[in-house]
Amino acid sequence: MKLFAEPDDKVRLDVYLADETEYTRSYIKQLIDRGNVLLNGECPKAGTIVKKGDEIDVDPPEPFVAAEPDPTIPVDIIYEDGDIAVINKPQGLTVHPAPGNRSGTLVNALLARLGSLSAINGALRPGIVHRLDKNTSGVMVVAKNDKTHLSLSRQIADRTVTKKYLAIVDGHLKEDSGRIDAPIGRNPRDRKLMAVVPDGRRAITDYRRLETLAGHDLAEFHILTGRTHQIRVHAKYIGHPVTGDAEYGRGAVYGTCGQLLHSYSLTFAHPTTGEEMTFTASPPAIFEKVLRILRAKDGNDV
Repeated sequence: MKLFAEPDDKVRLDVYLADETEYTRSYIKQLIDRGNVLLNGECPKAGTIVKKGDEIDVDPPEPFVAAEPDPTIPVDIIYEDGDIAVINKPQGLTVHPAPGNRSGTLVNALLARLGSLSAINGALRPGIVHRLDKNTSGVMVVAKNDKTHLSLSRQIADRTVTKKYLAIVDGHLKEDSGRIDAPIGRNPRDRKLMAVVPDGRRAITDYRRLETLAGHDLAEFHILTGRTHQIRVHAKYIGHPVTGDAEYGRGAVYGTCGQLLHSYSLTFAHPTTGEEMTFTASPPAIFEKVLRILRAKDGNDV
């Protein structure tokens, strides 16, 4: 797994990697001590401070065999060429295998559908440059070779990739637009979740209300940083969690099976041609269904 430090990252290496990966800080320290982590090509210490532009390679021992192709999982490919594939990921599909979940993921589907995938992130996460949560739908880009992977990773680290999301949130935003600038780190009560915490890493999210609904708002979110669960955590922080969010909000409503959060627009420079490319995808059926329900409700509920 290769990572590039973002401009505002000035934290300990073990803390940075614990936030950026699925591993605990203690396991990260073990990897560092065993030489499974390189910082700019050299073996670092756990307390080394990460600086802008640092190149970090994490090579943990694989706990199980490589992901297997699965042609039975449908893949909605928006665009494909020799370097990239742009996917419209459905809600409910996990992006890559992990302990306890070796099959039924987007990676399994991509291995069966695409001719090649980059190997930088290992045999369990081939081609994966960035992720969407299991119950977040929408546009994501996949790297078909290592050169492409490095280019896209650099763009993400340099914040030249534009990611915009649609969400239905509970309640009504106090302002029509605004910026949430609040640090995010692991929730001290539950390491599987994130939270706004004083010692977290800086996280910035811009938002604007698109439509006022019955008891909810339809909003656009633009993330300027890429923290885990960033929009969901920030939405909760300002008192308007994403509708349907079982971990940061009230859970299922109107037949939802997860948060009504959709990556609808992704802009980046093509790794080979340099051309700026923007890809969009419409929200899934359940998102549109809830919109119709809320629009149809009595205006007194607004």
